[in-house]
Amino acid sequence: MQQVINAMQHIALEDRYGAHNYHPLPVVLARGEGVYVWDTEGKQYYDFLSAYSAVNQGHCHPHIIRALTEQASVLTLTSRAFYNDQLGQYEQYITQLLGYDKVLPMNTGVEGGETALKLARKWAYSVKGIAENQAKIVFVSGNFWGRTLAAISASDDPSSYAGFGPYMPGYVKIPYNDIDALAEVLKDPNIAAFMVEPIQGEAGVVVPDEGYLRRAYDLCKSHNVLFIADEVQTGLCRTGKMLCCDHEGVRPDILVLGKALSGGVLPVSAVLADDEIMLCIKPGEHGSTYGGNPLACRVAIAALEVLVDENLAEHAEAMGNILRRELRAIPSPLLRTVRGKGLLNAIEIEHPNLEAAWDICLRLRDNGLLAKPTHGDKIRFAPPLTITEEQLYECIGIIRKTLLEFPTA
Repeated sequence: MQQVINAMQHIALEDRYGAHNYHPLPVVLARGEGVYVWDTEGKQYYDFLSAYSAVNQGHCHPHIIRALTEQASVLTLTSRAFYNDQLGQYEQYITQLLGYDKVLPMNTGVEGGETALKLARKWAYSVKGIAENQAKIVFVSGNFWGRTLAAISASDDPSSYAGFGPYMPGYVKIPYNDIDALAEVLKDPNIAAFMVEPIQGEAGVVVPDEGYLRRAYDLCKSHNVLFIADEVQTGLCRTGKMLCCDHEGVRPDILVLGKALSGGVLPVSAVLADDEIMLCIKPGEHGSTYGGNPLACRVAIAALEVLVDENLAEHAEAMGNILRRELRAIPSPLLRTVRGKGLLNAIEIEHPNLEAAWDICLRLRDNGLLAKPTHGDKIRFAPPLTITEEQLYECIGIIRKTLLEFPTA
């Protein structure tokens, strides 16, 4: 029987026995349902982070949990040494839903990113004809796709990469939202791919100029360079479309998905591409023991069904418009900027205290809403896409009250 302990004891246990690679907001969560989570003392909160957009469908969605429990009692893992009765059905469902020839299933978002880069390099050598070991991948400033050595090699954030060198070769970095910089770098014939987040999540919900993605995609096409969209956070209805790239009619050559692909139930990621790219990788060249496991496949289908059946893209678009409009109407000098798309949003805080955003999140917590700062002065607002209009207005009231009561100096 599990010992009953209080919140401070839970925090102390993590501090004592866990690695210190995170700085969580001091709240200990024990239960979740829909847009709500409850702490160990039973206090209810609105979840305005959604596990970094992994819980788009809401906490413990009954359709997803039913799929999880049914499959968990039958077969969970076979490895890819054998076929299983769930993988092919999942592959058919997701490729037909999103319009690609093939999918390569993995577990985490960062694995999806690494898979995309391996595909791009293999394609560069076997199809484009770049000389062996000369292929380059273009990234943009402010990008974030994980913390493996390959991922931090693409970062320009010292908190991610400092002290972990040497770094991955073959990476080129240019400014985000800068078409001229991309046009210049693509003159290099050894460029294999351009990898970009349609909206930068970890950087603080940085939205590029309208038309940027379309122009970047067209430039890549004109130079025979693959366009890789990192939609791990922006995809799956979060921004008001199934994919954020859909806002500009862009179909990525390689699409990376994760997070909400399981509705927050277990790690599931996917890389989608057409045969010319995907079939460059042969047996033994890439894989994962857990990638494509029956449990993940069953859960992923259920998670996608919820997004489609409940029209969560349209709902996210409508709720996001309300949220940004009402946030911009709050008469607080603390609000420097409100930005976002769909239900992926952020505010920037104007305050002489560099810890103000953190302190505001503590006040939001006290008032019944959970959010987290990113990059110092930015607070992300990304509730589950199942939030109702009535619930949204209640949350806006909490944010308004918190900002208006917070000292400006």
